[in-house]
Amino acid sequence: MKVLGIETSCDETGIALYDSDTGLLGHVLYSQIELHQDYGGVVPELASRDHVRKIIPLIRQVLEESGVTKQDIDAVAYTAGPGLVGALLVGASVGKSIAYGWGVPAIPVHHMEGHLLAPMLEDNPPEMPFLALLVSGGHTQLIGVDNYSEYTILGESLDDAAGEAFDKAAKMLGLDYPGGPAIAKAAEGGDDNRFTFPRPMIGKPGLNFSFSGLKTYCMNTIDDCVEAEGGLTAQTRSDIACAFQTAVVDTLAMKCKRAIKQTDYKRLVIAGGVSANTLLREKLKKVMGGMGVEVYYPRLEFCTDNGAMIAFAGCQRLLAGEVSDHAIQVRARWPLDQLKGG
Repeated sequence: MKVLGIETSCDETGIALYDSDTGLLGHVLYSQIELHQDYGGVVPELASRDHVRKIIPLIRQVLEESGVTKQDIDAVAYTAGPGLVGALLVGASVGKSIAYGWGVPAIPVHHMEGHLLAPMLEDNPPEMPFLALLVSGGHTQLIGVDNYSEYTILGESLDDAAGEAFDKAAKMLGLDYPGGPAIAKAAEGGDDNRFTFPRPMIGKPGLNFSFSGLKTYCMNTIDDCVEAEGGLTAQTRSDIACAFQTAVVDTLAMKCKRAIKQTDYKRLVIAGGVSANTLLREKLKKVMGGMGVEVYYPRLEFCTDNGAMIAFAGCQRLLAGEVSDHAIQVRARWPLDQLKGG
């Protein structure tokens, strides 16, 4: 079965085609980073308008490049949440309309389920059950995955997501948006012994996260350095970026280690935009390797939002017999453990 996937939950328009027999047939992605960069973050109204502008041309492009016609499509999957409501409505409206016009089912997909299943698109996909660390600009969660649609939230951020903290710290340091790649690049020239940032929530039991205090610590450190040095030098900026990135990565790794001990999973999946961070990948590989746990993650182009993960997740739900009616419904907030299986 061939499923067209549509992703418009935030600032990237992703379109893809997935075949249940042969795998991924094609995908394209349009990023709005340049559009939002001047504002230091995503402007919802601008994001929605840009999705409207790009979504139909991208669908046509995927079909043409994949050599697939609309008559070959068995279903249309679209992101129904969580995300920016206006952006979600663009994808949902187009997805529902196309499905209705083509006479095929429309399948709403949970954005984070898409991320969670993204490593399934690789040549060596993980077997279920596994522990998943979903870490992005909007979410930081540890999830127990026992099967498709069988998800248990074990821990999550009580305030800022890790990616959001990266964005805000980058802005404090005068770096570009998005903050994750900018801080990682700045940290390359940093001295990791100059500053030591706290590892939040590590001293408390449980698997929840909190990054707002780390952000405040970063701001205070910057203020102290500006006062002492009369400004923020390039080296100090790199040193602070290095300390901030190391603190976030260490915190994520420590929580994953604790979760593995509590659950006894033998596989760890990391997904979401922050999973592209090289230091995080290296740290988790080292920590999990010492525990005999295999680590899986999607290729770099599928770490951030993309249509391929939505097409794949939609295909699994289609195979399970799940379809929706013609009503257009999206959800800005949608806990993953409230997702119903087929």
